[in-house]
Amino acid sequence: MKTRNVTLAIPEDLLRQVKIIAAKRDTSISAMATQALRQIADQESGYAEAQRGMLEALRKGYNLGTRGKISWTRDDLHER
Repeated sequence: MKTRNVTLAIPEDLLRQVKIIAAKRDTSISAMATQALRQIADQESGYAEAQRGMLEALRKGYNLGTRGKISWTRDDLHER
């Protein structure tokens, strides 16, 4: 996979913490950032796909077994 370099401006204290975490995990800051950004992109595309599916299901409608007719009243459902 082809990669491109980018420049980030992050606070020094955060950079210090991330360097320590990367060293503990025996990886690089670049690899950690790539993984985090990939998760965000995957979540976003997964959300969009789920949203499209749900909107399509709502357009089709659901079979509730009533054949479009309500055979009960509010009072029938809520005994007082």
